[in-house]
Formats: sequence, C-alpha cells, structure tokens
Amino acid sequence: MVDAKMLNKMSSAPGFIAALDQSGGSTPKALRLYGVNESDYSGDDEMFRLVHAMRVRIMSAPSFSGDKVIGAILFERTMDGDVNGQPVPSYLWEKRGVVPFLKVDKGLEAEANGAQVMKPMPDLDALLIRAREKGIFGTKMRSVIAHADKAGIAAVVKQQFEVARQIIGHGLVPIIEPEVSIDSPTKQEAEAILRDEILKELDRLPAGDNVMIKLTIPTVADFYAPLIAHKSVIRVVALSGGYNTEDACEKLSHNHGMIASFSRALAENLRVSMSDAEFDASLTATIAQIYAASVDKSPARESALV
Repeated sequence: MVDAKMLNKMSSAPGFIAALDQSGGSTPKALRLYGVNESDYSGDDEMFRLVHAMRVRIMSAPSFSGDKVIGAILFERTMDGDVNGQPVPSYLWEKRGVVPFLKVDKGLEAEANGAQVMKPMPDLDALLIRAREKGIFGTKMRSVIAHADKAGIAAVVKQQFEVARQIIGHGLVPIIEPEVSIDSPTKQEAEAILRDEILKELDRLPAGDNVMIKLTIPTVADFYAPLIAHKSVIRVVALSGGYNTEDACEKLSHNHGMIASFSRALAENLRVSMSDAEFDASLTATIAQIYAASVDKSPARESALV
C-alpha cells in the first residue's frame, strides 16, 4: 500500500519536487556547475562522494523543507547514503517533510524513430523491494523524444506504462517521464502526439492505479490540462530540460496545475566555495522563485508575465 500521508502531501500540498538524481553520466557536469572540476577527484567513487556531499548540503540547508519542497527524486547511491547518520529517505520525510522518490531507469537506448526508449531493467523488482524497505514513496524513469514521430513516441509511452504497472505492483507511485527535447525542431507536434498517447494509456489503467507524469514545459500554455485533470494522475510535474532557472520558471508560470521538478535549475547558482549562510541564501532565493512559478498562477500574475 502507498503511504497515505505521503500521498496526501503529493496530491494536494503546494510546492515543487527537487530532482537530486544526476546519474553517472551527468554527475561531472553537475559538479562542474557547483565548482568542482574533474581534476579535483579521481575515479567514480570519489566523484560520487563529492556529489553526495553536495546533495547533503542541499537537503540539510534550512531553506530545503516541506513547506515549499514537497518531494525529492534521488539517485540510487543517494538513497543508500545518509545525512548525519540517518538514511536519506527517512531523513527527508521525518526531518524535512519531503516525500522521497527514486530514479530507477538505467539510461537510454540508441535513438530509433526519433526517440530513445529506456534500457532494460532486469533487476528492477529487487530495487523496488529495497526502495519500499527504505521508505521510498515513488519512482522516476526517463525516456527522450527528439522528433514528432508517432511510432517512436508510441513506443516510448508504451514502455513507460508497462514499467509503471510493474512499479505500481510494488506499492509505489511511478513518475512517467517522456521528455521532449527543448531543441526538437518539431517540439509542438511531438507534444500533441505525446499527449494523445499518454491519454490512451491512462484510460487503460485499472481503477485505483495512479501515476505521476513529468514532462517538458509545453510550447502552448496549459496544453497538458487534460492530463492534469485525469482521474489516474496524482500530479503533472515539469522538467527544466536545459532551460535556466529564469526561463524555466517563466514558462512554467503559464501552465496551471503543473508544478516544477527541476534539477539543474535548482542548483545552478550554488557553489562549493560558498559559506553555509551564502549557500542557504542562494538556495532560499531559487526555491522561492521555483515555488512561485509552481503555485502562483493568478490572472494578475499571468497578465504581468505576458
């Protein structure tokens, strides 16, 4: 059974989800942005130790709390780590009021029909069992769409929902993430195909089976409103997709009912050289900005942003 208190928070609380799930391939870039270069460490173990220290600094900062950050997506090594001697998932929920998620995909296959499906996950059941034991609420898995190819997009969505049903079977809530590249020359057309394919799969879900959906901010504001309104959808969240914080927040602010789940945009102004006070001041400002874009969508704000 899904944790009822976490489900209630994720369904109705104002705020956004922090994505702290950079994997091996994206970790060097995340560290460089933080001010740690490849020359500062040797080997994967040292790299992951440094990125874990960065994530701990974010999670333990005074501004990182469930008042505005309602969830956090973790890399597997982060889930297995600790904060001040307490396992990360329980620290997030018990100390910060933040619902913990786990990134479960193992990367992408080569592009086919304008899209990249996920690599096989033969050990997924074992990982999901371990995640439940550690207090994880839900999961996240990412595919990528580069072009408006119906066959490619249908394959991505079909695979996402097949794996989602497996995850639901373990009492966890899957975040389905079919990312449309912000650089796609047919982004708007791809989004139209994607929305239709997702709606078809949502309508096939048994009653009581619920998912979350993580999507690139659409070209047309409120384009994903039918997904947000669907009975099987707990929340629709937005990825930053390479947009900087300012641009991501501005675009998100026009999409009612969609909240942020940003990675780079959350951490882009943080530096390892900052004092703790400077670090939290910077994080406070970014959290406030992302929170406002996620929840403050009144007509007055909409007209001010046009």
